Amino acid sequence: MDEKEKSTGSVGSLQPSSIHVFANTSSLHGIRHIFVYGPMTVRRFMWTVVFIGSLGLLVVECAERVAFYFSYPHVAKLEEVATNNLVFPAVTICNLNEFRFSKLTVNDLYHTGELLGLLNVHLEIQSPQMADPIVLKALKKKADFKHYKPRVFNMREFYERVGHSLKDMMLYCKFRGMRCTQKDFKTVSLLKVILKETIVRGLRISDE
Repeated sequence: MDEKEKSTGSVGSLQPSSIHVFANTSSLHGIRHIFVYGPMTVRRFMWTVVFIGSLGLLVVECAERVAFYFSYPHVAKLEEVATNNLVFPAVTICNLNEFRFSKLTVNDLYHTGELLGLLNVHLEIQSPQMADPIVLKALKKKADFKHYKPRVFNMREFYERVGHSLKDMMLYCKFRGMRCTQKDFKTVSLLKVILKETIVRGLRISDE
């Protein structure tokens, strides 16, 4: 081997490998101290041990957190308070079917048809193709306003008459060993009734 070939081989051996390039350009802490030029030293060995140990702890911690997540943990905290005198509780009943269609009159439909989503702004049946045939037949009969003269409308009276009756909904009630009926319940807030009555009045005024 001549001098030129020896020189070329020496230069090639000094060129950094891809792992050395990666280690010196990576932001991963400590890796550039492991992949350095030259033989293994104590400093290089210590950096390798610390790096592998840290990486192992990271993997263990991540695995433990993932296992904890898939265990679906929950905390239930119960406090029991004993008392000799219980107050009759407040009960809230939420019914998506707020009004009974069978109790609607022509006058009810005239004043609240748009609010209930049964009629449009022109007092015509809204989306008749989507209605049940039996309901549609009854709705057409009640929505005939050609020769109809509307009467005075009261939202409170409408709620009490067309709304659901607690007597019909309550199947059984017992409190402190005694039977209770619908007479033991009363409405404590009429804010919703008043608000809807105001809305209906506004709709009638705007139409006129």
